[in-house]
Amino acid sequence: MEYKRVSDANTYTARYIDSILIKQRLIDSVVADTKTEIFGEVFSSPVMTPAFSHLKNFGGRELTGLEEYSVAARELNILNFVGMMENDDFAKIIKTGAKTIRIVKPYADNGKVRDQMQFAQEAGAFGIGMDIDHIFGENGTDVCMGEEMAVQTSDMIRTYIESTSLPFVVKGVLSVEDAVKCAELGAKAIIVSHHHGRLPYAVPPMLVLPEIKEALKGADVKIIVDCGIESGTDVYKALALGADAAAVGRSMIPSLEKDGVEGVKQFISRVNNELRFAMSCTGFATTAEVDDSCLVIN
Repeated sequence: MEYKRVSDANTYTARYIDSILIKQRLIDSVVADTKTEIFGEVFSSPVMTPAFSHLKNFGGRELTGLEEYSVAARELNILNFVGMMENDDFAKIIKTGAKTIRIVKPYADNGKVRDQMQFAQEAGAFGIGMDIDHIFGENGTDVCMGEEMAVQTSDMIRTYIESTSLPFVVKGVLSVEDAVKCAELGAKAIIVSHHHGRLPYAVPPMLVLPEIKEALKGADVKIIVDCGIESGTDVYKALALGADAAAVGRSMIPSLEKDGVEGVKQFISRVNNELRFAMSCTGFATTAEVDDSCLVIN
């Protein structure tokens, strides 16, 4: 029988999440409150939308998928993220009224990076950031949607952070080393992520969360995690392992494609209700209290 090595980071991520079990603590517990503070704003949930890019109009509907899930984020009072797009498209996202963080790609055209960040601030973004996941491709630096990317140095990232009064988020952190650099450069949040497994054998984000949390102890940096987040118990495990919030991703797409705004609202509401249930069953009244005391890694 031929042996085939599995290099799919998403498979490892799912397996790791599923290996984490939860102990129950019911006596003296209360119905949990999922409200979460991020950058001075109180949101209804630590569940966030993903930084998707270039979603089309599903089902012939008027709004693009990006606009639809942004409307849902506004109506749910959760933090919204969007990814690669031009400025006119980002202006449409801002018009939805969602509190939105724009994640800019590491373009080789550094002028475009700075222009998009400046536009985001002037348009009313809640925050800005950079997706360092897409610096490299198999043939050198990456080419994404026909756009060349470039290596980003600490000095470059520091200048982006210093150029804005908005909270700055670095997406694609998957090591203590990068997490510490982000904190030292002045980033206000990191997204622990392997971008749906761009790197073969990439470590599951939740596996490195505890050491990143420990390394950033005392730093004013929010930790967000994505990849493989499909349920409220997934979010619960992320919070317990050190995250402040978690973003759903591809798990949201079927609901978005089928039912647009209402589909996203129903999906994220279900995830949040599952989170509340898990918190209530383990004795945590607020998201800030959640820790790993009820986790067992199998």
